[in-house]
Amino acid sequence: MLCGACTAQLTFLRGPLCARCGAPTAWPVERCAECAGRRLAFATARAAVAYEGVARTLVAAWKERGLRSLAPIFADLVAETVARPPVDCISFVPGDRDRSLWRGQNAAQALAERLAARWELELTPLLSRTRASPRQRGLSRKARRANVQKAFSAAASPAAVALVDDVYTTGATVSAAATELRRAGAGIVHVVTFARAARR
Repeated sequence: MLCGACTAQLTFLRGPLCARCGAPTAWPVERCAECAGRRLAFATARAAVAYEGVARTLVAAWKERGLRSLAPIFADLVAETVARPPVDCISFVPGDRDRSLWRGQNAAQALAERLAARWELELTPLLSRTRASPRQRGLSRKARRANVQKAFSAAASPAAVALVDDVYTTGATVSAAATELRRAGAGIVHVVTFARAARR
């Protein structure tokens, strides 16, 4: 499904990185220009690849064109690149019901299921959607935060959770989801995604 030529064009995010949000940096920093001064509900965010070029094409094929067989390949790439977080379980950002039905899957859930098996973690659906929300694509950072505000609710949560999503763009979605996990009892949330936007 993923040839050597395409794999070679992926930009793997192995470092140096921002210790908090996982953005690629010139040297290791605790907080980068992207996340400094922001209230983030998660402790760390890590991704396997930069969301650019071939990665964008692959994510579109996975999410919009129904290539569900990419999920185990992406999980392998994440497991090879991102260290297993020190958590009690793995959960995922729930998809919008209508979009998930149209796509035939929730990409975040599919990725979480396979990472749970690779990392030998219990998969626990802790979050649910409280309302539908428009797509985040094309929105400003401020609009993204408003779009997902109070869009999730959480069941009672273990102390340490790995929260999986497909793509980290501004961090608005995972931070909103992590906020609810924290309210439900999680002391620490580590975010894991296949790709993340890399501002250079």
